[in-house]
Amino acid sequence: MISVSEALDQLFLLTKQMPTETIPLAQANGRVLAQPVAATRDQPPFSASAMDGYAVSAEGVAPGASYAVVGEAAAGHAFDGTISAGQAVRIFTGAPVPAGAGHVVIQEDIDRHGDTITITDRLGSGTNIRPAGGDFKTGQTIDAPKLLRPNDIALMAAMNIAEVTVTRRPRIAIMATGDELVMPGEAPGPDQIIASNSFGLHAMLRDAGCDVRLLPIARDTESSLQTAFSLSDDADLLITIGGASVGDHDLVGAVAASLGMHRSFYKIAMRPGKPLMAGTLTNGSMMIGLPGNPVSALVCGQVFVLPVIRAMLGLGRTASPQQTARLSHDLPSNGPRQHYMRASVENGNIRIFTNQDSSLLTILSTANALLVAPPHAEALPMGAKVQYLPI
Repeated sequence: MISVSEALDQLFLLTKQMPTETIPLAQANGRVLAQPVAATRDQPPFSASAMDGYAVSAEGVAPGASYAVVGEAAAGHAFDGTISAGQAVRIFTGAPVPAGAGHVVIQEDIDRHGDTITITDRLGSGTNIRPAGGDFKTGQTIDAPKLLRPNDIALMAAMNIAEVTVTRRPRIAIMATGDELVMPGEAPGPDQIIASNSFGLHAMLRDAGCDVRLLPIARDTESSLQTAFSLSDDADLLITIGGASVGDHDLVGAVAASLGMHRSFYKIAMRPGKPLMAGTLTNGSMMIGLPGNPVSALVCGQVFVLPVIRAMLGLGRTASPQQTARLSHDLPSNGPRQHYMRASVENGNIRIFTNQDSSLLTILSTANALLVAPPHAEALPMGAKVQYLPI
Protein backbone atom coordinates (compact mmCIF):
# COMPACT_ATOMS: atom_id res chain seq x y z
CA MET A 1 0.00 0.00 0.00
CA ILE A 2 1.08 3.57 -0.62
CA SER A 3 0.24 6.68 1.38
CA VAL A 4 -2.42 9.22 0.46
CA SER A 5 0.21 11.80 -0.45
CA GLU A 6 2.09 9.29 -2.62
CA ALA A 7 -1.15 8.37 -4.39
CA LEU A 8 -1.88 12.04 -5.07
CA ASP A 9 1.60 12.56 -6.46
CA GLN A 10 1.10 9.65 -8.86
CA LEU A 11 -2.34 10.90 -9.86
CA PHE A 12 -0.89 14.31 -10.69
CA LEU A 13 1.69 12.62 -12.94
CA LEU A 14 -1.21 11.14 -14.91
CA THR A 15 -3.17 14.39 -15.06
CA LYS A 16 -3.22 16.53 -18.20
CA GLN A 17 -4.30 20.16 -18.10
CA MET A 18 -7.23 20.92 -20.38
CA PRO A 19 -6.90 23.13 -23.47
CA THR A 20 -8.41 26.61 -23.55
CA GLU A 21 -11.38 28.16 -25.30
CA THR A 22 -12.71 31.70 -25.69
CA ILE A 23 -16.28 32.33 -24.54
CA PRO A 24 -18.60 35.32 -24.06
CA LEU A 25 -18.32 37.00 -20.67
CA ALA A 26 -21.94 36.11 -19.87
CA GLN A 27 -20.97 32.41 -19.92
CA ALA A 28 -17.81 32.74 -17.83
CA ASN A 29 -19.15 32.41 -14.29
CA GLY A 30 -17.77 29.28 -12.64
CA ARG A 31 -15.10 28.86 -15.31
CA VAL A 32 -11.34 29.10 -14.80
CA LEU A 33 -9.70 32.13 -16.38
CA ALA A 34 -6.75 30.79 -18.38
CA GLN A 35 -5.20 34.05 -19.62
CA PRO A 36 -4.95 37.40 -17.84
CA VAL A 37 -7.31 40.17 -18.91
CA ALA A 38 -6.64 43.91 -18.77
CA ALA A 39 -8.95 46.86 -18.31
CA THR A 40 -9.50 48.89 -21.47
CA ARG A 41 -10.56 52.04 -19.58
CA ASP A 42 -10.39 53.78 -16.23
CA GLN A 43 -13.20 53.27 -13.72
CA PRO A 44 -14.74 55.65 -13.12
CA PRO A 45 -13.68 57.21 -16.44
CA PHE A 46 -14.19 60.68 -14.91
CA SER A 47 -14.41 62.14 -11.43
CA ALA A 48 -17.94 61.28 -10.33
CA SER A 49 -20.27 62.37 -7.60
CA ALA A 50 -20.67 59.81 -4.81
CA MET A 51 -23.89 61.42 -3.53
CA ASP A 52 -26.87 63.50 -4.56
CA GLY A 53 -26.12 67.16 -3.80
CA TYR A 54 -24.47 70.25 -5.22
CA ALA A 55 -21.08 70.54 -6.91
CA VAL A 56 -19.10 73.61 -5.85
CA SER A 57 -15.51 74.78 -5.99
CA ALA A 58 -13.17 73.30 -3.40
CA GLU A 59 -12.38 76.65 -1.75
CA GLY A 60 -14.61 78.24 0.83
CA VAL A 61 -16.81 75.25 1.62
CA ALA A 62 -18.11 76.01 5.11
CA PRO A 63 -21.39 76.50 6.99
CA GLY A 64 -23.07 79.70 5.87
CA ALA A 65 -21.52 79.79 2.39
CA SER A 66 -24.06 80.57 -0.35
CA TYR A 67 -24.06 79.69 -4.03
CA ALA A 68 -26.10 80.39 -7.13
CA VAL A 69 -27.35 77.23 -8.85
CA VAL A 70 -26.41 77.49 -12.54
CA GLY A 71 -27.21 74.03 -13.89
CA GLU A 72 -27.66 70.33 -13.35
CA ALA A 73 -25.64 67.13 -13.88
CA ALA A 74 -27.04 63.58 -13.84
CA ALA A 75 -25.63 60.15 -14.61
CA GLY A 76 -25.13 60.05 -18.36
CA HIS A 77 -25.74 63.80 -18.67
CA ALA A 78 -22.78 66.01 -17.74
CA PHE A 79 -22.98 69.74 -17.08
CA ASP A 80 -21.59 71.48 -20.17
CA GLY A 81 -19.55 74.27 -18.71
CA THR A 82 -17.21 75.36 -15.95
CA ILE A 83 -18.37 76.58 -12.56
CA SER A 84 -16.78 79.52 -10.82
CA ALA A 85 -16.55 80.59 -7.19
CA GLY A 86 -20.01 81.26 -5.82
CA GLN A 87 -21.68 78.94 -8.34
CA ALA A 88 -23.14 75.45 -7.83
CA VAL A 89 -24.46 72.69 -10.05
CA ARG A 90 -27.23 70.37 -8.86
CA ILE A 91 -25.64 66.92 -9.20
CA PHE A 92 -26.80 63.33 -8.79
CA THR A 93 -24.93 60.18 -7.84
CA GLY A 94 -22.71 58.90 -10.64
CA ALA A 95 -22.75 62.13 -12.64
CA PRO A 96 -19.46 63.62 -13.89
CA VAL A 97 -18.19 66.38 -11.60
CA PRO A 98 -18.22 69.65 -13.56
CA ALA A 99 -15.01 71.41 -14.44
CA GLY A 100 -14.06 73.84 -11.69
CA ALA A 101 -15.76 71.82 -8.94
CA GLY A 102 -13.85 70.10 -6.15
CA HIS A 103 -16.54 69.33 -3.59
CA VAL A 104 -20.05 67.89 -3.58
CA VAL A 105 -22.15 69.11 -0.66
CA ILE A 106 -24.83 66.51 -0.01
CA GLN A 107 -28.41 67.70 -0.33
CA GLU A 108 -29.10 67.04 3.37
CA ASP A 109 -26.52 69.74 4.26
CA ILE A 110 -28.12 72.42 2.09
CA ASP A 111 -30.96 74.90 2.49
CA ARG A 112 -32.32 75.96 -0.91
CA HIS A 113 -34.47 78.94 -1.73
CA GLY A 114 -35.15 79.31 -5.44
CA ASP A 115 -31.80 79.14 -7.20
CA THR A 116 -29.77 79.97 -4.12
CA ILE A 117 -28.32 77.37 -1.74
CA THR A 118 -26.73 77.84 1.66
CA ILE A 119 -24.58 75.29 3.47
CA THR A 120 -25.99 74.49 6.91
CA ASP A 121 -24.13 73.68 10.09
CA ARG A 122 -24.77 70.00 9.34
CA LEU A 123 -21.88 70.00 6.87
CA GLY A 124 -20.08 66.66 6.96
CA SER A 125 -16.50 65.76 6.14
CA GLY A 126 -15.20 64.51 2.82
CA THR A 127 -15.58 65.80 -0.72
CA ASN A 128 -18.07 63.10 -1.82
CA ILE A 129 -16.20 62.76 -5.10
CA ARG A 130 -14.99 59.49 -6.57
CA PRO A 131 -11.74 60.24 -8.42
CA ALA A 132 -11.21 59.14 -12.01
CA GLY A 133 -9.56 55.71 -12.00
CA GLY A 134 -10.26 55.28 -8.30
CA ASP A 135 -11.48 51.72 -8.81
CA PHE A 136 -9.10 50.64 -11.58
CA LYS A 137 -7.08 52.14 -14.38
CA THR A 138 -6.51 51.23 -18.01
CA GLY A 139 -4.18 48.23 -18.23
CA GLN A 140 -4.89 46.93 -14.73
CA THR A 141 -5.07 43.13 -14.94
CA ILE A 142 -6.93 40.19 -13.46
CA ASP A 143 -4.37 37.42 -13.27
CA ALA A 144 -4.86 33.79 -14.31
CA PRO A 145 -5.55 31.10 -13.40
CA LYS A 146 -8.58 32.19 -11.43
CA LEU A 147 -11.93 30.59 -10.71
CA LEU A 148 -14.42 33.21 -11.84
CA ARG A 149 -17.33 34.18 -9.62
CA PRO A 150 -20.11 36.77 -10.09
CA ASN A 151 -18.01 39.59 -8.58
CA ASP A 152 -15.25 38.86 -11.11
CA ILE A 153 -17.76 38.91 -13.96
CA ALA A 154 -19.02 42.32 -12.85
CA LEU A 155 -15.44 43.64 -12.65
CA MET A 156 -14.55 42.39 -16.13
CA ALA A 157 -17.75 43.88 -17.56
CA ALA A 158 -16.79 47.24 -16.06
CA MET A 159 -13.35 46.80 -17.65
CA ASN A 160 -15.18 46.54 -21.00
CA ILE A 161 -14.10 42.93 -21.56
CA ALA A 162 -16.60 41.05 -23.72
CA GLU A 163 -14.82 37.69 -24.12
CA VAL A 164 -12.46 35.69 -21.93
CA THR A 165 -10.16 32.73 -22.48
CA VAL A 166 -10.93 29.94 -20.06
CA THR A 167 -9.84 26.36 -19.48
CA ARG A 168 -12.14 23.86 -21.17
CA ARG A 169 -14.33 21.93 -18.76
CA PRO A 170 -12.99 18.41 -18.21
CA ARG A 171 -15.24 15.75 -19.76
CA ILE A 172 -15.89 13.09 -17.14
CA ALA A 173 -17.59 9.72 -17.65
CA ILE A 174 -18.81 7.84 -14.58
CA MET A 175 -19.30 4.07 -14.78
CA ALA A 176 -21.02 2.25 -11.93
CA THR A 177 -20.47 -1.51 -11.98
CA GLY A 178 -22.18 -4.47 -10.39
CA ASP A 179 -25.02 -6.95 -10.92
CA GLU A 180 -26.56 -5.70 -7.70
CA LEU A 181 -27.26 -2.17 -8.97
CA VAL A 182 -30.34 -0.61 -10.53
CA MET A 183 -31.04 3.03 -11.33
CA PRO A 184 -33.14 5.25 -9.03
CA GLY A 185 -36.81 4.86 -9.92
CA GLU A 186 -36.45 1.26 -11.06
CA ALA A 187 -37.82 -1.69 -9.11
CA PRO A 188 -34.88 -3.56 -7.56
CA GLY A 189 -34.90 -7.33 -7.37
CA PRO A 190 -34.65 -9.09 -4.02
CA ASP A 191 -30.83 -9.09 -4.22
CA GLN A 192 -30.36 -5.60 -5.63
CA ILE A 193 -29.79 -2.05 -4.36
CA ILE A 194 -30.11 1.42 -5.90
CA ALA A 195 -27.05 2.98 -7.52
CA SER A 196 -26.13 6.01 -5.40
CA ASN A 197 -22.38 6.61 -5.71
CA SER A 198 -22.54 7.66 -9.33
CA PHE A 199 -25.17 10.31 -8.59
CA GLY A 200 -23.21 11.74 -5.64
CA LEU A 201 -20.04 11.90 -7.73
CA HIS A 202 -21.95 13.40 -10.66
CA ALA A 203 -23.14 16.25 -8.42
CA MET A 204 -19.69 16.71 -6.87
CA LEU A 205 -17.96 16.98 -10.23
CA ARG A 206 -20.55 19.29 -11.76
CA ASP A 207 -20.01 21.61 -8.81
CA ALA A 208 -16.26 21.38 -9.50
CA GLY A 209 -16.72 22.69 -13.06
CA CYS A 210 -16.86 19.50 -15.14
CA ASP A 211 -19.06 18.26 -17.95
CA VAL A 212 -20.20 14.94 -16.49
CA ARG A 213 -22.22 12.07 -17.86
CA LEU A 214 -23.36 8.79 -16.37
CA LEU A 215 -22.67 5.67 -18.40
CA PRO A 216 -25.07 2.71 -18.26
CA ILE A 217 -24.47 0.43 -15.30
CA ALA A 218 -21.90 -2.20 -16.27
CA ARG A 219 -22.69 -5.73 -15.16
CA ASP A 220 -20.17 -8.16 -13.71
CA THR A 221 -19.20 -9.67 -17.04
CA GLU A 222 -16.28 -8.91 -19.29
CA SER A 223 -18.53 -8.18 -22.26
CA SER A 224 -20.67 -5.66 -20.34
CA LEU A 225 -17.60 -3.94 -18.97
CA GLN A 226 -15.98 -3.79 -22.40
CA THR A 227 -19.11 -2.18 -23.84
CA ALA A 228 -19.18 0.38 -21.03
CA PHE A 229 -15.50 1.21 -21.53
CA SER A 230 -16.14 1.78 -25.24
CA LEU A 231 -18.69 4.47 -24.38
CA SER A 232 -16.05 6.56 -22.62
CA ASP A 233 -13.68 7.10 -25.53
CA ASP A 234 -14.23 10.87 -25.67
CA ALA A 235 -13.81 11.42 -21.92
CA ASP A 236 -10.78 13.11 -20.41
CA LEU A 237 -11.30 11.08 -17.24
CA LEU A 238 -13.18 7.83 -16.69
CA ILE A 239 -14.27 7.10 -13.13
CA THR A 240 -15.33 3.56 -12.38
CA ILE A 241 -17.15 2.64 -9.18
CA GLY A 242 -16.88 -0.83 -7.71
CA GLY A 243 -15.08 -3.88 -8.98
CA ALA A 244 -11.74 -2.46 -7.94
CA SER A 245 -10.96 -5.02 -5.25
CA VAL A 246 -9.64 -8.55 -5.69
CA GLY A 247 -12.79 -10.67 -5.41
CA ASP A 248 -13.91 -13.18 -8.02
CA HIS A 249 -16.47 -10.70 -9.33
CA ASP A 250 -14.19 -7.65 -9.28
CA LEU A 251 -13.37 -7.52 -12.98
CA VAL A 252 -12.82 -3.83 -13.65
CA GLY A 253 -9.04 -3.90 -13.30
CA ALA A 254 -8.66 -7.00 -15.41
CA VAL A 255 -10.87 -5.70 -18.21
CA ALA A 256 -9.16 -2.31 -18.16
CA ALA A 257 -5.78 -4.05 -18.41
CA SER A 258 -7.00 -6.16 -21.32
CA LEU A 259 -7.96 -2.92 -23.06
CA GLY A 260 -4.45 -1.56 -22.60
CA MET A 261 -4.65 0.37 -19.35
CA HIS A 262 -1.33 0.98 -17.66
CA ARG A 263 -2.03 0.82 -13.92
CA SER A 264 -0.19 3.39 -11.83
CA PHE A 265 -1.09 2.06 -8.37
CA TYR A 266 -3.74 -0.01 -6.65
CA LYS A 267 -4.05 0.10 -2.84
CA ILE A 268 -3.83 3.12 -0.52
CA ALA A 269 -3.23 3.21 3.22
CA MET A 270 -6.46 5.02 4.04
CA ARG A 271 -9.91 4.36 5.40
CA PRO A 272 -12.43 4.38 3.99
CA GLY A 273 -11.24 3.70 0.46
CA LYS A 274 -8.30 1.27 0.55
CA PRO A 275 -9.04 -0.39 -2.85
CA LEU A 276 -8.42 2.36 -5.39
CA MET A 277 -6.63 2.16 -8.71
CA ALA A 278 -5.56 4.60 -11.39
CA GLY A 279 -3.93 4.51 -14.77
CA THR A 280 -4.01 5.62 -18.38
CA LEU A 281 -6.20 4.10 -21.10
CA THR A 282 -5.02 3.42 -24.62
CA ASN A 283 -6.83 6.53 -25.94
CA GLY A 284 -4.79 8.68 -23.55
CA SER A 285 -7.63 9.25 -21.10
CA MET A 286 -7.04 8.99 -17.40
CA MET A 287 -8.90 6.40 -15.35
CA ILE A 288 -9.58 6.31 -11.61
CA GLY A 289 -11.22 3.24 -10.14
CA LEU A 290 -13.07 3.98 -6.90
CA PRO A 291 -14.31 1.48 -4.32
CA GLY A 292 -17.96 0.49 -4.33
CA ASN A 293 -18.94 1.29 -0.75
CA PRO A 294 -20.90 4.57 -0.90
CA VAL A 295 -18.94 6.48 1.73
CA SER A 296 -15.62 5.12 0.40
CA ALA A 297 -16.39 6.30 -3.12
CA LEU A 298 -17.44 9.79 -2.07
CA VAL A 299 -14.58 10.24 0.38
CA CYS A 300 -12.13 9.20 -2.35
CA GLY A 301 -13.87 11.73 -4.58
CA GLN A 302 -13.07 14.45 -2.06
CA VAL A 303 -9.51 13.31 -1.36
CA PHE A 304 -8.36 12.30 -4.86
CA VAL A 305 -10.76 13.21 -7.66
CA LEU A 306 -11.33 16.86 -6.76
CA PRO A 307 -7.58 17.65 -6.63
CA VAL A 308 -7.21 15.96 -10.03
CA ILE A 309 -10.01 18.12 -11.44
CA ARG A 310 -8.38 21.27 -10.09
CA ALA A 311 -5.13 20.21 -11.73
CA MET A 312 -6.96 19.61 -15.02
CA LEU A 313 -8.36 23.15 -14.77
CA GLY A 314 -4.93 24.65 -14.12
CA LEU A 315 -5.64 25.52 -10.48
CA GLY A 316 -2.56 23.81 -9.08
CA ARG A 317 -1.51 20.31 -8.15
CA THR A 318 -2.11 20.20 -4.44
CA ALA A 319 -4.23 18.26 -1.98
CA SER A 320 -7.60 19.65 -0.94
CA PRO A 321 -6.99 22.39 1.65
CA GLN A 322 -7.60 21.40 5.26
CA GLN A 323 -8.87 23.52 8.12
CA THR A 324 -8.37 23.39 11.89
CA ALA A 325 -10.89 22.84 14.68
CA ARG A 326 -10.85 21.79 18.33
CA LEU A 327 -12.11 18.41 19.45
CA SER A 328 -15.42 18.37 21.30
CA HIS A 329 -14.44 15.07 22.88
CA ASP A 330 -11.49 12.75 23.37
CA LEU A 331 -10.24 11.05 20.20
CA PRO A 332 -8.76 7.53 20.34
CA SER A 333 -5.48 6.64 18.71
CA ASN A 334 -5.48 5.72 15.03
CA GLY A 335 -4.22 2.61 13.25
CA PRO A 336 -1.80 2.30 10.32
CA ARG A 337 -4.12 3.84 7.71
CA GLN A 338 -5.00 7.53 7.39
CA HIS A 339 -8.60 7.80 8.57
CA TYR A 340 -11.12 10.26 7.15
CA MET A 341 -13.79 10.35 9.83
CA ARG A 342 -17.21 11.80 9.20
CA ALA A 343 -17.72 14.69 11.57
CA SER A 344 -19.67 17.84 12.31
CA VAL A 345 -18.00 21.22 12.76
CA GLU A 346 -19.80 24.02 14.56
CA ASN A 347 -18.36 27.24 16.00
CA GLY A 348 -14.81 25.97 15.56
CA ASN A 349 -15.43 22.68 17.39
CA ILE A 350 -15.49 19.27 15.72
CA ARG A 351 -17.35 16.14 16.76
CA ILE A 352 -16.99 12.80 15.00
CA PHE A 353 -19.92 10.47 14.51
CA THR A 354 -19.80 7.29 16.55
CA ASN A 355 -20.54 4.94 13.65
CA GLN A 356 -17.97 5.25 10.86
CA ASP A 357 -19.20 2.29 8.77
CA SER A 358 -18.37 2.98 5.12
CA SER A 359 -21.83 2.04 3.90
CA LEU A 360 -23.82 4.64 5.89
CA LEU A 361 -24.88 7.50 3.62
CA THR A 362 -27.16 9.00 6.27
CA ILE A 363 -24.15 9.89 8.40
CA LEU A 364 -22.25 11.26 5.41
CA SER A 365 -25.28 13.39 4.51
CA THR A 366 -25.36 14.81 8.05
CA ALA A 367 -21.61 15.47 8.18
CA ASN A 368 -20.01 18.69 7.03
CA ALA A 369 -16.41 17.63 7.60
CA LEU A 370 -13.96 14.75 7.39
CA LEU A 371 -11.61 14.72 10.38
CA VAL A 372 -8.18 13.61 9.15
CA ALA A 373 -6.46 11.20 11.55
CA PRO A 374 -2.89 10.50 10.33
CA PRO A 375 -1.46 6.98 10.44
CA HIS A 376 -0.48 5.88 13.95
CA ALA A 377 -1.76 9.14 15.45
CA GLU A 378 -1.79 9.12 19.23
CA ALA A 379 -4.97 9.60 21.25
CA LEU A 380 -5.96 13.25 21.70
CA PRO A 381 -7.88 14.93 24.54
CA MET A 382 -10.92 17.15 24.20
CA GLY A 383 -9.85 20.62 23.07
CA ALA A 384 -6.89 19.44 21.03
CA LYS A 385 -6.51 20.93 17.55
CA VAL A 386 -7.12 18.62 14.59
CA GLN A 387 -7.23 18.96 10.82
CA TYR A 388 -10.34 18.38 8.73
CA LEU A 389 -11.61 18.56 5.16
CA PRO A 390 -14.78 20.64 4.74
CA ILE A 391 -17.43 18.76 2.74
